[in-house]
Amino acid sequence: MFEVAEYIGTIAFAMSGFFVAARNRLDLLGVLVATFLTALGGGIMRDISVDRIPYTFSHNYPALMVLIVMIIMILFKFHRRASIENKPLFIISDSIGLVSFSITGALVALEYNFNLSGVLAMAFITAVGGGIARDVILNEVPFVLKTGFYGTIALLIGIVIYLLDMFNAITMLSLSTLFLLSLALRMIAYYRKWAIPLR
Repeated sequence: MFEVAEYIGTIAFAMSGFFVAARNRLDLLGVLVATFLTALGGGIMRDISVDRIPYTFSHNYPALMVLIVMIIMILFKFHRRASIENKPLFIISDSIGLVSFSITGALVALEYNFNLSGVLAMAFITAVGGGIARDVILNEVPFVLKTGFYGTIALLIGIVIYLLDMFNAITMLSLSTLFLLSLALRMIAYYRKWAIPLR
């Protein structure tokens, strides 16, 4: 299940990173950096946090998938489309990446016997770390800090996975159900503009 979620998240965030790079009118190198950071940055931060070789550095598939996604997006001229970030394709791909990497982050934390705080931190870092790194180099306020319910999804997923582990209920079915429910929640939150109030 870890590999499935990792690959889904990588593909989804590669698309998301490409759209952000296109919006900022970056050149080919800029698109490459932004796409790779978004797709792989969170996973690298996660693995470094648990003192293991990053999955991206020990397996060829993640980088290969990012390159394939980039080539497909360029061939279909997605970089020339206006306001792509407000289109369903961007929202869906970004949401899938968010949910997938939240799950992988929480699973890695449990593998290393982290407590609830550790599980929450790993789910959050894996899900939003790459996007934060991308936004920082683009001199933008990180996306996660502008939409109150975005990072909250990662934390909720971390809590649920921690509880599932307590009851020995982590299965393909339970994680798949969590994935679908979390994706639905993220989409509803986006289109209804949910946010955590400041006061």
